[in-house]
Amino acid sequence: MLSVITAVFFAQLFVGGLNMVLVGFGSVGLAGLAFVAYTMFPHVRSRVTRFLHPEQGDHYQVDTALQAFGNGGLLGRGPGEGRVKDLLPDAHADFVFAVAGEEFGLLICLMILGVFAFIVMRGLLRLVQEMDEFVILAASGLVTGFGLQAFVNMASALHLIPTKGMTLPFISYGGSSALSVALGMGMLLALTRRRTHGDPA
Repeated sequence: MLSVITAVFFAQLFVGGLNMVLVGFGSVGLAGLAFVAYTMFPHVRSRVTRFLHPEQGDHYQVDTALQAFGNGGLLGRGPGEGRVKDLLPDAHADFVFAVAGEEFGLLICLMILGVFAFIVMRGLLRLVQEMDEFVILAASGLVTGFGLQAFVNMASALHLIPTKGMTLPFISYGGSSALSVALGMGMLLALTRRRTHGDPA
């Protein structure tokens, strides 16, 4: 989550007009911090090592998730017929995308991906004609955080990035996570709504 918040912060700096040279320095700094985290924290090193070298260590969660996608095929096994939710810990949160893939298949997974992409692109396109700098920065931060959270969850389940304990917005079960996503999207809707002004008195 710290990586997502940091990425949102730099995205807002970029949208706000930060010089590209400084963006480059920031990217190098982030890479340096990632290397420090890999060196100093054993759990970070373990996850990255297992991602880069699949033959080392335990890959039960990722292997089970990938098998679930394979079992689901194109149309899935049917609602409630999936087995991965009984085998994976936190299948209702971190690996709910694998549950959806097994029970509803590839087509629904692509639809979920398309809905998230539509929300992100629609949110950004609504800012093209916006003149209020506060609205631009706030809304771009909210939509970037939303999109990155969805990407991290889905990419982790598909073994495209090292596994992360991050929920899938609007789909994963959870109290505080669901509430925070709902509040964020509510603020995004409020910031990007069309404003009508009455005639001057």
